[in-house]
Amino acid sequence: MTTSFPMNAGDDPYSYSKNSQLQKEVLDNAKEMVRDAIIRKLDIKILLSSSNTFRITELGCSIGPNTFSAMQHVVEALKEKYKNNIPEFQIFFNDHVTNDFNTLFRSLPIDRSYYAFGVSGSFHGRLFPSRSIHFAHCSTSIHWLSKTPKELLDEKSPSWNKGLIHYIGASNIEVMNAYVAQFEKDMEMFFNARAEEIVPGGMMLLISPQLSECLLKFFGSSLMALVNEGKLDESLVNSFNVPVYFPSIEDMTKVVEKNDCFSIERIELTHPTSKLVDEADAKTLMINLRAVLEGLFINHFGREIAKEAFTRTILKSDEISAWMKINYKKACQLFIALKRK
Repeated sequence: MTTSFPMNAGDDPYSYSKNSQLQKEVLDNAKEMVRDAIIRKLDIKILLSSSNTFRITELGCSIGPNTFSAMQHVVEALKEKYKNNIPEFQIFFNDHVTNDFNTLFRSLPIDRSYYAFGVSGSFHGRLFPSRSIHFAHCSTSIHWLSKTPKELLDEKSPSWNKGLIHYIGASNIEVMNAYVAQFEKDMEMFFNARAEEIVPGGMMLLISPQLSECLLKFFGSSLMALVNEGKLDESLVNSFNVPVYFPSIEDMTKVVEKNDCFSIERIELTHPTSKLVDEADAKTLMINLRAVLEGLFINHFGREIAKEAFTRTILKSDEISAWMKINYKKACQLFIALKRK
């Protein structure tokens, strides 16, 4: 991605650190699956044969606090697995170079039982030396594509997804095909890089919430309202497509099998309990999405239009809640546990 758009930095009212309840639910709901994968599938004898240092990478860490909770879950399960032979844990927190690593490291838990390092760069490429990582974890960010909306459009007609900002709801099949093709290219790079970095017998866990894709349309409708009021050029909306793709079990199985460096130990679409979904708490969800997407919107539309679009969408919370009660029966998320062959 030529330009990266990390989560909102700092700790102001719309920062990611204060507005990531959805991501917290995803991690909390996956806690037992993470533990189960480590306890049942991780091969200690292979991983401890040459070193007493266990290296973990958190891919797409953002700025906390969820990343620390996720890593605590992993470390606790590893301690349970290792029992009396607990190694030294090193955790490498990775995100784009523009991520707010200062806020991340200021927030590190004082009582952590691991050494912490920051690693900047896109996880679609190599980040670590060959066979140096024992365990990789990537949650809630695996669905981000490596290309910006403009880059996705460079090969297409400017009106290929007219009036929409995502593939959900698009009538043009080329839109969906373009997203799928980009996802497959990105995952080929991602798995090739991880195959180089992860030791044989090491594991990688991927967690992808399948919730926010349908909610993106409400931001799109706010942008189109601004177009209808003459405050925004429609061509700017037509040339904007949010670069996220929410993979199915079939999508993930296909890219893993094509790479052929990892075995699928578990892949499952789960329907966990979600307070935000069960209560149709649209306002919290939309503010959470603002913390994730605002940088992307500002880059394309400018700060004032982006702010107005988010403000209008959040004000439609009652309408969105009513829509959620009809269309969302359960939250769902995709969990994948892989082992390096």
